[in-house]
Amino acid sequence: EMGELVVKSILNGGKVLICGNGGSAADAQHLAAEFLIRLTSEVNREGIPAISLLQDSSTFTAAINDFEPKDLFKRNLQTLAKSEDILLAISTSGESENIVQVLKTAKEIDIKTLGFLGSEGGESLKYCDLSFVVPSNKTARVQEVHITAGHALIEYVEAKLLKEGFLNLS
Repeated sequence: EMGELVVKSILNGGKVLICGNGGSAADAQHLAAEFLIRLTSEVNREGIPAISLLQDSSTFTAAINDFEPKDLFKRNLQTLAKSEDILLAISTSGESENIVQVLKTAKEIDIKTLGFLGSEGGESLKYCDLSFVVPSNKTARVQEVHITAGHALIEYVEAKLLKEGFLNLS
């Protein structure tokens, strides 16, 4: 279902906006790079539009300095998102205030929301159209499953977009 929502977003001119904190921020950037560049050398395809909401260090430190930490991703989402986009929020607890805020904001501006969450999903679960919850409180295990799920999501999306003729092999 997540893959279908992402494919629909891309086919309608949207992009995947991804965010997370700490290791999940690294996962967000990792997945954005694999959407943009490629997942494997076996499928050398055109890029799929995606961006991490954790921009460069200047944007991050300006946001933290000028606004509340809870608004870090919200501010970037409001600035960069359009209605065709889709948000993937990654949180090992589902309780991070800036993740909850960005998911709420996405709902307010009518952007579909996906959650890669841990534990029992936390507060974030309420604001996700679809979620993948890893039932563990061990951060490392949750992150390992999230990155695997992210790879599977990208593999599904790229295969579907290739089949639809939206993407070409390079």
